[in-house]
Amino acid sequence: MTFSPELIALARYLAGEFDNQVQASAEPVWYVHLHLWHRPLPIPLFKDSITFFVEQANALTLDQPYRQRMMQLYSSAESPERLHVQYHMLKDLKAVQGGGCHPDKLRQLTPEQLEFLPGCRLDVTYQQLTANTYHFKASLPENTRCCFTYQNQTIQIDLGFEAMPNEFFSYDKGINPQTGQATWGALLGPFRYVKRQDFSLELSIEPRH
Repeated sequence: MTFSPELIALARYLAGEFDNQVQASAEPVWYVHLHLWHRPLPIPLFKDSITFFVEQANALTLDQPYRQRMMQLYSSAESPERLHVQYHMLKDLKAVQGGGCHPDKLRQLTPEQLEFLPGCRLDVTYQQLTANTYHFKASLPENTRCCFTYQNQTIQIDLGFEAMPNEFFSYDKGINPQTGQATWGALLGPFRYVKRQDFSLELSIEPRH
């Protein structure tokens, strides 16, 4: 598969294990020390897309990762320069828990094991900083609600991130569907992650000429 240079750059920036140790040490009252994994799937699930398995864990309990989800990166068919990130939920979370550190758990995944999440698509804008570096920003379109059902409860999340070389800022916040108030996540600003391990060599990508 061939992809635009911008989509490849975004995928390379995302691929890795991150933590926010510096931020958590500086502001321990407001930010928990977390680890975050963006693991490229060993087998592509969607045509003309790059897909990541994503999960995170408290630094004190790395063997208990949570918030497992899938991120599908792709270019708009109508305007290839426009990038998007679509989220999917996994139907069996236990089967893939720990896949960030143990990618073999992800080899048997099929599209049928994912649940498409309507309204959970981010539009990506970017600024080219140098010939080979970018600053990406992804956010939900205006008046869009990302909602899904989990354990018989309606969950709403305000999704968003920035990606740069070796840095990832998460703006994800849980929203009370009744009041519209943010209840968890990046309440006082983004979680600022630094890449500690690079997984970009696991990507199966070719630049588009």
